[in-house]
Amino acid sequence: MKHRIVVLGAGYAGAFAAGNLARRLSPADTEITVVNAVPDFVERMRLHQLASGQDLASRKLTDVFAGTGVRLRLARVTGIDPEHRTVAVADEDGAGELTYDTLLYALGSSVAHHDVPGAAEYAFDVAGRSSALRLRERLAGLGGGGTVVVVGEGLTGIETATELAESRPGLSVALAARGELGAWLSPKARRHLRGAFDRLGVTVHEHTAVEAVEPTRVLTADGRSIPADVTVWSAGFAVHPMAAAAGLEVAGTGRIVVDRTMRSVSHPDVYAAGDCAYAIGENGRPLPMSCASAGLTNMQATAAIIARLTGREVPATGLKYFGNHISLGRRDAIFQMVDGDVRSKAWYLGGRTAARLKSGVLAGAGWGIAHPTFGLPKRRHRLAPAPGRAGARVAA
Repeated sequence: MKHRIVVLGAGYAGAFAAGNLARRLSPADTEITVVNAVPDFVERMRLHQLASGQDLASRKLTDVFAGTGVRLRLARVTGIDPEHRTVAVADEDGAGELTYDTLLYALGSSVAHHDVPGAAEYAFDVAGRSSALRLRERLAGLGGGGTVVVVGEGLTGIETATELAESRPGLSVALAARGELGAWLSPKARRHLRGAFDRLGVTVHEHTAVEAVEPTRVLTADGRSIPADVTVWSAGFAVHPMAAAAGLEVAGTGRIVVDRTMRSVSHPDVYAAGDCAYAIGENGRPLPMSCASAGLTNMQATAAIIARLTGREVPATGLKYFGNHISLGRRDAIFQMVDGDVRSKAWYLGGRTAARLKSGVLAGAGWGIAHPTFGLPKRRHRLAPAPGRAGARVAA
């Protein structure tokens, strides 16, 4: 019987991982199945562009995996039974079940409302394609004007606020920040960020904690009311509680606790990659939820899976976070390098050059997803006998 590998999720981590596995493992020994709830690959890093009214090219997953040998199951994952190595799924035809020998959990994350009253009911977000499209439709309904408040001063909040202000200049855009805008950036990059906000006319409410969202305003902890025809919630992300419910060891955030090779510390047949993996980087800190982390963790997970299945030594791929790349509309951006302790370095790259670099990164990621088995070798690895797989070691 072939070794059954099931990949949950076809985002940046899952799609890359499935292609990598298909590229390096012999189809004579392995069967790779990707489970995803929607038929298209979602460029999550560009959803703020979609919400602003820009059109993004769609990539059908059937086209992405055509000719690779990867099986695509369009279904929603409803549960995992790691003791019996099964995954429960549901689609338009009803409930079903998949059995695996190796599971790669890459279901990503969704918006976190932090139990703020009204946030789930009245706020929009750009954490998924459907929610970005709902925001796009709402903004179109405002006509040429209206007020928008973006809650959250992280990367998503900054990119969303600047994108909306640039693409829809008739809007009055504001950002509510719990702390100081760009506090983690170097002084020069922080000045660049503030200059971009001033240029685009984005109002910043610093040291402003939003305690409630209503249909036409947000209420702050200090008793203020900020008018908002539209509230966009970007104050954090959360993972689905399914892994915890299944009995996998998770961190307090619900992310799956993994070892250096992205293997679950409680269930050795399960690996995790992307936002749902609680992985410790080379600086001893958990990797942040980001596309960069998705790349690092999926490369390590696939390398470990392949090595263990083929009886090879497990390589240790890099888990170092290099910095933040922040879009400020289509013609401006900031690339801020960080040191080993995730402190911003004095040097940064800004302006059109940084924007072109960010555009190139996004285009490269999209091309890689569209060509998951590029460089397919003529000979792919065959699986080793089970005892050899169990004895694979991690490279020092």
